[in-house]
Amino acid sequence: MYTNYFSKFFCGYKSVILISLFTCFLLSFCVQEPREWKLKSTEQVAGDYIQNHPEQYSEFAKLVEMTGLRSLLNIRGPFTILLPTDAAMFDYYKLKNVNSLTDFSESERSDLVRYHIVPAEISISDIGLGALREPNALGDFLATEFQGSDIYINKDSKIIDQNIRTANGYIHVIGRVIDPITKDVYSLLASNPSYSIFSQGLSLTGLKDTLQIIAFPYGSKTARTRFTLLAVADSTYHRYGINDVNGLIAWCGATSDNLTSKENSFYRYIEYHCLNKSYFLSQFRTTIYPILSRDNYVSVAIAEDYKINLDRKTNKYTGFILPESNIPSKNGVVHTVQGLLPVIDPEPAVIVCETTDYFDFQQEDCIGKYYKKWHDGQNSFEKIKFEADYLLYYYKPNQRPNLHDDCISMLGYWWVEITTPKIMKGRYAVSAGIWTGSQDMPSFSAYVDGIKVADIDARPGGTKMDFGEVNYTTTEEHKVKLVCTNWGVLFWDTVIFTPIK
Repeated sequence: MYTNYFSKFFCGYKSVILISLFTCFLLSFCVQEPREWKLKSTEQVAGDYIQNHPEQYSEFAKLVEMTGLRSLLNIRGPFTILLPTDAAMFDYYKLKNVNSLTDFSESERSDLVRYHIVPAEISISDIGLGALREPNALGDFLATEFQGSDIYINKDSKIIDQNIRTANGYIHVIGRVIDPITKDVYSLLASNPSYSIFSQGLSLTGLKDTLQIIAFPYGSKTARTRFTLLAVADSTYHRYGINDVNGLIAWCGATSDNLTSKENSFYRYIEYHCLNKSYFLSQFRTTIYPILSRDNYVSVAIAEDYKINLDRKTNKYTGFILPESNIPSKNGVVHTVQGLLPVIDPEPAVIVCETTDYFDFQQEDCIGKYYKKWHDGQNSFEKIKFEADYLLYYYKPNQRPNLHDDCISMLGYWWVEITTPKIMKGRYAVSAGIWTGSQDMPSFSAYVDGIKVADIDARPGGTKMDFGEVNYTTTEEHKVKLVCTNWGVLFWDTVIFTPIK
């Protein structure tokens, strides 16, 4: 079977680029190592640059040496280093009431240096209002915003020199050390007396227990959590005559009984302000975002402003108080909203479900790095089931616009089924993002919730992956299954639910 396939493959592809791509994938199936930054200039690597400027950065150079990171910064990459001056380091010692780096513990020094290193190449033109696009070496996102033409990191650290090019990345000099954040998103908010009412609501509903989880054991490693709080300040509640948490309970039409129940209107109100994943301002798009239970959504529209739950008939919406938003925590971000943000059912919006965007799938080391195969179709993942020789994680940045850099792939005769996240109730046209345009692509039947909805031949280029229309009366998960009817290789990236008005 494999010999015949290889013959068909080389006959079907005339492009040298595509032959190289698929040959690597289909012939070797080898696990690729994470790509390393290739030194493309005669400039110094980051570690040497820091070491060779003792008049400005001797303290951070000591920190790099003490933590054993100089060799790493001299070899691998790319890196972006937010480099504090010596003056900034001495100010930090005073803030922490210490005399030198030796007064910090080994773990504190390790966290401090890694907090200032981002394992990606980020020039100043890549920085906008929100957060750096990649987390730092501790896995934390660093918030970014502007004051006039100046860029600040995590609210306080101003970039005072930018785009220092090294052979393995960029250095941006900062005038204040970025103090590593250790508080979870709930504790960060609860420590601010300006949010006492909302914080008490998180406590009374028990939601704080979830929001305080920063990481937890997952298999042989540790998984990180991410949350977003759309917080309401006490001053906003006061404008509506709500002076304490009991007043908020009454405003919600609830009583103080059973506040931890998802059926309680006070619980529903507080949870409506808690989103899955962390969304800094730069990470919001015009779409809808699920709350913690995924039983409802918050909509965001971006135009001249960030508009939460925009009513297009009246043009009314809830906005962000920008100076009090984009506040990073160890496991998420806090935004302060301008109004009460009551619970509503927002208008349906396009929902794009990526086949690789599942929690257990995202914990795999291969994500964003290299191919990997799984053979157990029933136990490998909770929401992805399959029957075939294997399921492959396919990763190729900037490959095709409908791939989003990666997808799941299968070869031969197979079936594969994904369970979508909860889809907001409404009427939708269902479609998918799947590669087409080769004799090696498959024919398959598509099923939605067990009902056959389409027969698709992916061999002609530009084949539309339309799976028909659905009308959901409740917000819930759905199953989408593809069953191969003609031998071929599948590259499946998304399921798309487009509202029908």
